[in-house]
Amino acid sequence: MADDDTAPSWLRPVLKPLRPAFLEVLTLSFFANLLATAVPIFTLQVYDRVVFHNGLSTLQGLVAGMVLVLAFDFVLRQTRSRVLQRVALTIDAKVGRRLFDKITALPLRTLESRRTAFWQGIFRDLDTVRNTLSGATVVLLVDLPFVVLFVGLVYVIAAPVAWVLLIAFGAFVLLAAWSAATMAKAAKAEKDKAARRDLLVAETIQGRATVKALALHRHLRPRWEDLQADTIGRSIDRGLRNDGYVNLAHVMTMATTVAMTTVGALAIMEQEMTIGALIAANMLSGRMMGPMNQVVGAWRSYAGFRQSAARLGKLFGEAEERMTAAITHDRPAGRLSLDGVGFRYRKDGQPVIHEARADVPPGGITCLMGRNGSGKTTLAKLLTGLYRPGEGRVLLDGADMAQFSREELATWIGYVPQETVLLSGSIRDAISQGTVAGEAGDEAIITAAKRACVHDIIMDMPDGYDTDVGEAGALLAGGVRQRIAIARALVTDPPVIIMDEPSSHLDTQAEQTLAQSLAALAADRNVILVTHSPVLLNAARSIIVLERGRIAAGGPAGQVMTWLQGRGAAPGQQGGAKAPETREAKADGGAA
Repeated sequence: MADDDTAPSWLRPVLKPLRPAFLEVLTLSFFANLLATAVPIFTLQVYDRVVFHNGLSTLQGLVAGMVLVLAFDFVLRQTRSRVLQRVALTIDAKVGRRLFDKITALPLRTLESRRTAFWQGIFRDLDTVRNTLSGATVVLLVDLPFVVLFVGLVYVIAAPVAWVLLIAFGAFVLLAAWSAATMAKAAKAEKDKAARRDLLVAETIQGRATVKALALHRHLRPRWEDLQADTIGRSIDRGLRNDGYVNLAHVMTMATTVAMTTVGALAIMEQEMTIGALIAANMLSGRMMGPMNQVVGAWRSYAGFRQSAARLGKLFGEAEERMTAAITHDRPAGRLSLDGVGFRYRKDGQPVIHEARADVPPGGITCLMGRNGSGKTTLAKLLTGLYRPGEGRVLLDGADMAQFSREELATWIGYVPQETVLLSGSIRDAISQGTVAGEAGDEAIITAAKRACVHDIIMDMPDGYDTDVGEAGALLAGGVRQRIAIARALVTDPPVIIMDEPSSHLDTQAEQTLAQSLAALAADRNVILVTHSPVLLNAARSIIVLERGRIAAGGPAGQVMTWLQGRGAAPGQQGGAKAPETREAKADGGAA
């Protein structure tokens, strides 16, 4: 989709309700520009009628009229500012809400496919669009048509110099068009360089513990300096170009004044116009040159607006997850099935999951095992519905999971990712966030905390459930943070529980307690764990072993463990897979 087509397509429904407001701004600008002609006319009358005829009473009347004009002009401009503020608030409310809803509705793969700096920049794009549509650019846009009014008025009161203004007007139009093409490219180059610099800053802040622990500042500083130098270079280049056009426009303005004064002086000597008319014409030319100068300098803002609107348009055009269901479904029993599931991270990339087939009924714990990069975390996300398979289907109680909404799946499937993140707030808030509404009752929160073996730890804290978790849970110990994440997954009492390395931050005693709690939960639920923990494996009913994205074996835990030790055929093996060597198979695995 082309940028020029994308931006208006999403802006149109936003701007349509604002047409009355923009019409009001246009009307106010019309009267404000009419009043702007009062000062040149006042000057003309003073020089031609008051000074030469000693008309003191006329001067008094003119001054009294100008006081009223200036007061009315202030009211008009204040009213216009308030209308534009209302426009800004409306755009913020509508587009801001739509943008947030869009981002939360995007599939996880779409969110993962772009860097953090991109998503931060998207909200800055919203600021750019809002400021452009409710700031000086709109005022400039509505003032531009009145340039014709000022040229016409000059023709009426000082016809001999009007042709100078027409030539100047044409020169400014050419300069504005020339600067537009150049500044758009320069602004885009500057933004691209700034995005690369901001990415390094975001990664440095996000990985601050690693940066400090490994003293990476010496390694990162040269990269930062290079990126900062590139950004500054592009900024200087853009600034020099912009300043060049602005300065040229300023020179053209002064040249227009000199030309008008020269031509006007000749006309006065020929008695074709008066001194007052020349002064008034120069004042009107200044009123005309003001917007034309702004046009030349405003191309950077306009280019930034177009780029921001285009990026937002492309984002709004992205496919969304199913956020609402056509009907309300009953709570499932929790049986999960893989029907020839295949998955790739890129369309032209290697398959990460190959034709996976498995049936995982409720009533026990199923563990996923495999080497690093074998696809365990990817398979867990497919079972959770966070990823959509490229081939095949993931079934929940025999129904294609694709038909269910994100809210339904979040209610039915409690998920604990490998990287635990808690949103800012209290421990109570963190556990409550496991519900779709973001609010759970005290009894449900305490029950979930007890099942996650964290209730006693919380009660030992001075503030209990009101303890602040900090940014991303940074104020809590890793093990406590992981247990709270488990409680968050359990607060809705889901029929399916999927956890990725749930004991990675737990000590042996806590791991054993968690295994007992999960075994009790698994009596009437489907519990799936990505783990190599012997404690959790001992509690498993069945085990699925992944090897390079294929299910190498799957079946009762005892049979699979016997196979892993090199004895017997692989239970449920696909494609004649052979048992890997014992140590390799038992090696701890990370996310695919």
